[in-house]
Amino acid sequence: MAASPVLRLTHIGGPTVLLEVGGWRLLTDPTFDPPGERYHFGWGTASTKVAGPAVEVADLGPIDAVLLTHDHHADNLDGLGRALLADVPTVLTTEAGARRLGGAGVDGVVGLAPWATARLEAPGKPTIDVVATPCRHGPPLSRPIVGEVVGFALTWPDQAQGAVWVSGDTVLYPDLLAVADRVDVGLAVLHLGGVQFPVTGPVRYTLTADEAVSLVSRLAPHTVVPVHYEGWSHFRQGRAVVEERLARAPAAVRDAFRFVPIGEPTELPV
Repeated sequence: MAASPVLRLTHIGGPTVLLEVGGWRLLTDPTFDPPGERYHFGWGTASTKVAGPAVEVADLGPIDAVLLTHDHHADNLDGLGRALLADVPTVLTTEAGARRLGGAGVDGVVGLAPWATARLEAPGKPTIDVVATPCRHGPPLSRPIVGEVVGFALTWPDQAQGAVWVSGDTVLYPDLLAVADRVDVGLAVLHLGGVQFPVTGPVRYTLTADEAVSLVSRLAPHTVVPVHYEGWSHFRQGRAVVEERLARAPAAVRDAFRFVPIGEPTELPV
């Protein structure tokens, strides 16, 4: 049996991650605008980008596919990120996002409902199956307001240590916990941040540190890479909050978390 390839992960900032494995170069949620702009998300919510990307678009190199958890919030797809899509052969996203992007002239967009599968194939590279996983980007009954979001679970032949899973922007709820029952997750890229907005008070729109501990306890991955916790003003729980909570977590959960240096490629077993 061929040896499983090592995955090289670069956290570019916010939710944006470059995944390199077996010759593939996959990018999640492209956000490349400079800091300083304020973006409005609707219903009185807004956020300011406070940090730019650690890697500029010009230095990124060719991308084989974008894994876009959702297209309608600028902290997951900003102006320069949207422009980048024109040069990418395949974009996997939500069904609603595929309709919007396709209507805007973006080619190669595939919309996936939760638990639907797409396949990435190319000569000389391992075939990657991408399963869309469920997300709820807010409290119960909020989907008509916050819109559709998906995560992505990636598997390929001879993968030795479980799927690579990108959670997407989500809170903890039963459908998300079902990922643990349906996917053998080895490496989890978790969108954290505990997002809140003044206009909606205590309501959260992404995983909190407490929720992340509960989720990881259920998933039991070998590695967890936190993202989506810095770079924007609406992220309410940064690294310090997560690490404080991890200090009280079970050892197996605490030891799985790995904050990778932003902008530096990190090799991880898969």
